[in-house]
Amino acid sequence: MLLAGKKVVVVGGSSGIGLSTAEMAKREGADVIIASRNVERLDKAADALNAIAIPADVTSDDSVTKLFRSCGPVDHVVVTAAQLRSGPFKTVTMEDVRGTMEGKFWGAWRVAKHAEIRAGGSLTLVSGFLSVRPRPNSAIVSAANGALESLSRALALELAPVRVNCVSPGIIDTPIRAAMPEEARREMLAKAAASLPVGRVGVGEDIARQILSFMANGFATGATVYIDGGALVI
Repeated sequence: MLLAGKKVVVVGGSSGIGLSTAEMAKREGADVIIASRNVERLDKAADALNAIAIPADVTSDDSVTKLFRSCGPVDHVVVTAAQLRSGPFKTVTMEDVRGTMEGKFWGAWRVAKHAEIRAGGSLTLVSGFLSVRPRPNSAIVSAANGALESLSRALALELAPVRVNCVSPGIIDTPIRAAMPEEARREMLAKAAASLPVGRVGVGEDIARQILSFMANGFATGATVYIDGGALVI
C-alpha cells in the first residue's frame, strides 16, 4: 500500500476535503490523525475511520503547539482547515477579513511551524483557484489563497528536505456549502458544472488524490497544482 507504516496528520480532517484525504490515506495503509476544532464532528469522523482524533484550533498558537506535541514526529501533514468570512470589499468588516487570514493563512503558518515532519516527508497546503480567478465579494479569500501558494514555495526551500506543495481546488461540492439553501446550492452547482470542460463540479476525493500524489512523489516540492475541472482554461 502507498502509505503503509506512515503517520499522516490531516488538520481540518473532520469534513470535506480533509475527511476525504484522511479516508484515502487510511485505505493506503497510513496511521491517520485528524484534527479539528469541532469536537463532535471530529469524534464521529475518527470513529468511522478508526483514526486518532485530536481537537485543535488553528487560530491558536497554544492549540497547534499541543497538537504536534501529541503527534510527535510524523511523515505527512495536510492543512485543509479554513474559516472564511468574506463580502463586498468596501463593506466587509476588518474583523471578518482578519478572521479569514487567521483561519486560512496564519493557521497553515502555525501548522508548518510546529509540525515535526521527518526528512523526505511532506506538507501539503490547500488554497483555492480564486487566487488566480478572483470574483466579486471574495477579495480576502483570493488574497489568502495567493499567500498560501507563495508560502508553499518559500517553505519548500526553508523546510527542505521536507517537501512542501499546494493544491488549489476549483468548485468542490463539500459540506461547507451546506449552509446555503438547498435549492440555491443545487442551482449554483449545476450552473458551475455546465460551464466546465469536465461537465461536473469536483468532490473531495478529486482533491484528495492529488494530495496523496504529493505525499508519494519524492520529486515534487514547491509545486502548486490546480484541480478545477478546467476552470482556468475557459
